[in-house]
Amino acid sequence: MIGRLRGTLAEKQPPHVIVDVNGLGYELEVPMTTLYRLPSVGEPLTLHTHLVVREDAHLLYGFFEKRERELFRELIRLSGVGPKLALALMSGLDVDELVRCVQAQDTSALVKVPGVGKKTAERLLLELKGRFKAWEAVPGMTALVVEPRGADAVSSAENDAVSALISLGYKPQEASRAVAAVKVDGLSSEDMIRRALKGMI
Repeated sequence: MIGRLRGTLAEKQPPHVIVDVNGLGYELEVPMTTLYRLPSVGEPLTLHTHLVVREDAHLLYGFFEKRERELFRELIRLSGVGPKLALALMSGLDVDELVRCVQAQDTSALVKVPGVGKKTAERLLLELKGRFKAWEAVPGMTALVVEPRGADAVSSAENDAVSALISLGYKPQEASRAVAAVKVDGLSSEDMIRRALKGMI
């Protein structure tokens, strides 16, 4: 099991990243809540990881905090929840928000996640009830620093944001509309994804 990677962020293509560890590039898929907090390409970082071994692939998932990884592991233990759905849930809601939904048995945010209907949301909240009581509060999210970008970079950021939403299960038309509604010159793809998801969730 690969539990942690410490290296340099070599590539960021939401929702995938590549971390260079002594010349070896590890490709990981990360939830958007982790993506928002990543440093710039070329900067050092540490990610807590979970390895999923399948017959046809070894898939590595990365998380900024251990608590995010623990939440991921709790989610994929539930019946009918695979890594893709777990990442979609975690991309729309951070740990504290999901815990609050569980405590209040509030399905309103969950049913807006692709692949989650009312009955599925109710079942997930019921199964998760009581598991998060001992969890401590998550520190506030680190603010993103938006760097000036040229026209090509803006277009690329918009395309990356749309692709990331599609990978989370949203239909292409939904993803395009959501990004177009929040698009502002100078925003990074991470910011566009964050705003689009908030509007959809």
